[in-house]
Amino acid sequence: MDIRSQVKTHYWVRASPSDFGGTLPRPRSGHTAVNIGKSKVVVFGGLVNKKFLNDIIVYDIENRLWFQPQCSGSGSDGQVGPSPRAFHIAVAIDCHLFIFGGRSGGKRLGDFWVLDTDIWQWSELTSFGDLPSPRDFAAASAIGNRKIIMYGGWDGKKWLSDVYVLDTISLEWMELSVSGALPPPRCGHTATMVEKRLLVYGGRGGGGPIMGDLWALKGLIEEENESLGWTQLKLPGQAPSPCCGHTVTSGGHYLLLFGGHETGGWLSRYDIYHNDCVVLDRVSVQWRRLPTSNERPAARAYHSMTSIASRYLLFGGFDGKSTYGDLWWLVPEEDPIAKRLTTSPPKVIPANKNSPMANDSFISQDKENRAEGSLVSELQKRLEVSVSHTHHKLIVDELEDKEFTELASQVIGEKFPSKAVEALRHHWNKSSPRSIQLKELSPLLRDYQRLITRHHLDKIELKLQPVESGTERGTYRFYHLRNATKLRMDDIPSLLAEYKELLSDVEEN
Repeated sequence: MDIRSQVKTHYWVRASPSDFGGTLPRPRSGHTAVNIGKSKVVVFGGLVNKKFLNDIIVYDIENRLWFQPQCSGSGSDGQVGPSPRAFHIAVAIDCHLFIFGGRSGGKRLGDFWVLDTDIWQWSELTSFGDLPSPRDFAAASAIGNRKIIMYGGWDGKKWLSDVYVLDTISLEWMELSVSGALPPPRCGHTATMVEKRLLVYGGRGGGGPIMGDLWALKGLIEEENESLGWTQLKLPGQAPSPCCGHTVTSGGHYLLLFGGHETGGWLSRYDIYHNDCVVLDRVSVQWRRLPTSNERPAARAYHSMTSIASRYLLFGGFDGKSTYGDLWWLVPEEDPIAKRLTTSPPKVIPANKNSPMANDSFISQDKENRAEGSLVSELQKRLEVSVSHTHHKLIVDELEDKEFTELASQVIGEKFPSKAVEALRHHWNKSSPRSIQLKELSPLLRDYQRLITRHHLDKIELKLQPVESGTERGTYRFYHLRNATKLRMDDIPSLLAEYKELLSDVEEN
């Protein structure tokens, strides 16, 4: 069979709390997530709400466990590990994770660290040779099992196009002098070693344009005796949009490009963020759109995407307004994770002010109700207010909520009599966030909203009033979500806690 025809359909599946043990990483963007062999993924640093981070969170692949190791070590200033930062580079060589540069506040960093992931010990390194200038938004990759190559970045004054190679044994940096055609200087790009070549894609260049060019650097493998040189590649197929802050992840015969952002054009004040998947087929040497058959994660940039066997794990990112903490799997159709999805994946309805919005069985099929629901959602979105008294018309009864009744039958282990409603609610009342399965989220959210509508409608206006910045919003924060796809993984504990509070209130009344 021609391997070029084997671009399999993939499915996006929001990670379930039952997928992982331990404490999940908190939301962030501009972090790094690096595979250490096939045993673990190490997440370092990042940025959330203008706060720069320097924590280490590890995903143990075999045990499906997130944990935060207790690291030792000392730097030149006596600190255990690197200072908080984002937009740095991180590359693994064997069990060692090398960190260089990044940004903290408005300062570009030029320090150099290594983490031994066998004993979780940081060391600040004194390097030699042609030292790179401090920078952020550079890109780097491993050459074999000894060297690291870094290209480009931003030093606070100019975009860079320099190429440095680090020997991780001698700790010597060497700037490569490349003649001939050169890529324009850039930052926010990706740099990926593919066999003998370094492939660089996209980024933001001098003057600020977002680029969509692909370049290959040859001559990096000493044994090949090739002269150093850049070549711009113009490949056939469905090329990705120009982008910055995207990821390129190697998986099998493909490089997978996901996310990133580009400028919205002359008439737009805002950047456009992407959530499409494009693969560079290394066999046929062309771009292909990865076929995905269900709803995708929200568009974002400065996220991480790691390859775990045939799966990809997406974490974090930023969309111009929000920092994400959600975790998503991208899996081939035969993967057991894909079996969680219903046989009829949700349709993605184009955004159109004249089209009613699907509501995950939440809105009645009656056309009038659907149109009303669309107007309410649009009003809430535009004015950033809650319109609570119209919302209760959209709530369906338990016995008419097919997904709710089917789940009750599965969880309770019997056909759905009226008493199974209370049995399912009792099940959720005793559940922990980690035990909630993906298939339970939609019915749980709708029952939460149902209880509010029936028993607390008079309190909603009070509970959902805007509050001063920096203070916690009241309960019922999920009342106006259209469906469970709008939930983030770190929302689940709060949703379940509010649901249990509602059940308690109902029993007391």
